[in-house]
Amino acid sequence: MPRPYQSYTYAYPHKTAYRPLAPRPRLADLWAGESRQALSLYLHIPFCEIRCGFCNLFTRIGAPDGLTGRYLDAVRRQAAAVREALGDGEPPRFANAAFGGGTPTYLEAAELERLCDIAEQETGVDLRAVPLSVEASPSTATADRLAVLAERGTTRLSLGVQSFVEEESRAAVRPQRRADVEAALARIRESAIPVLNIDLIYGIDGQTAASWRYSLDAALSWRPEEIYLYPLYIRPLTGLGRHADPRTADREWDEERLRRYREGRDHLLAHGYEQVSMRMFRRTDAPPQGPDDYACQTDGMIGLGCGARSYTSRLHYSFDYAVSMREIRGIIDDYTATEDFSRALHGRWVDEDEARRRHLLQSLLQAQGMPLADYRLRFGTDPGDDFPAELAALTARGWLDGTVRPGLLRLSAEGLAHSDAIGPEFFSPAVRAAMAAYETK
Repeated sequence: MPRPYQSYTYAYPHKTAYRPLAPRPRLADLWAGESRQALSLYLHIPFCEIRCGFCNLFTRIGAPDGLTGRYLDAVRRQAAAVREALGDGEPPRFANAAFGGGTPTYLEAAELERLCDIAEQETGVDLRAVPLSVEASPSTATADRLAVLAERGTTRLSLGVQSFVEEESRAAVRPQRRADVEAALARIRESAIPVLNIDLIYGIDGQTAASWRYSLDAALSWRPEEIYLYPLYIRPLTGLGRHADPRTADREWDEERLRRYREGRDHLLAHGYEQVSMRMFRRTDAPPQGPDDYACQTDGMIGLGCGARSYTSRLHYSFDYAVSMREIRGIIDDYTATEDFSRALHGRWVDEDEARRRHLLQSLLQAQGMPLADYRLRFGTDPGDDFPAELAALTARGWLDGTVRPGLLRLSAEGLAHSDAIGPEFFSPAVRAAMAAYETK
């Protein structure tokens, strides 16, 4: 039986499979002929006030004087280059937008205003007309920042809490006071942003069933529309990873995390939440948020900022990726100094086989499953013919739900619990090799 915690497959192919593109294709050529009817827009802000011990995201701690301003200058230049690449034909229509990071609310209120102006003026998106999700931390969810976000149309605010137990927060190298977290949650509710998401982590050193329930109940007391439950990963070059925690090779820790997951899942289901994926739980009476967060599997994504990905039907592209502080600082400095954003620099070409894998992964790993008719309509084949060995293995483990209606490929409850083992099984040999050969930076 494969180990349950291998890789969070939130996007495929992973950025560690990207490589420098040679030659560097023009954005105008990449977007020529692409559908522009339901694009996603993502703006990446690579700054945080601290770096959590588990974090391997593309972000740096703090910003020297003037850096955030120079970064926003570069985002505007990049957005203008994308607008020019799209040409004078069919104007883009956006289905959703998101500000991520890093911590977008690291920016001051006036800078958040400027970020929204860039998005609207340079891409044409109406932020008040589409679902807009923004990530925040307790210390940066200040009243003035939240007022800007609410006024500019934010429909979802995601707060990274991770634990309501201060000792666990310190163990995860995310020091914070419970009182500060509660004050931030109160400000978010006062802002009247429609959807509050709270992130929690299980598997933290010292966490018990009782302390996990304590955090769950503390989150539930705010009646958040969404709750995400994340397993703790300890990855190279992170704060926790530098201390070589022996649990990373311990199957007992796997079982401990599985117990916490099941406890959390069952507790939320009993309190009026429905499961959307392994990590995501939505309150059953929560307002709809428009297209599901994996809709960009069939439509394109425009990513702005040096940690953002962009997707066309043939190429996924971004800027260079790193985890270490020194490398990240260098990439951000290079980005802010860039004048010409007319070409894609790093990425991975997506052929028909990779498109099939991506569609299957981003559908199958959702609780609602994948209609076979959708797959057949898009690819003209059957997933059972395309991936016979992989699907047979899931069936043998009891990870596919055989009780659902015909024509729907859906994971069982235990299949969802093992999503982070299922994802890697569908990676292509070429992507596996590229990820394995990636030089950790």
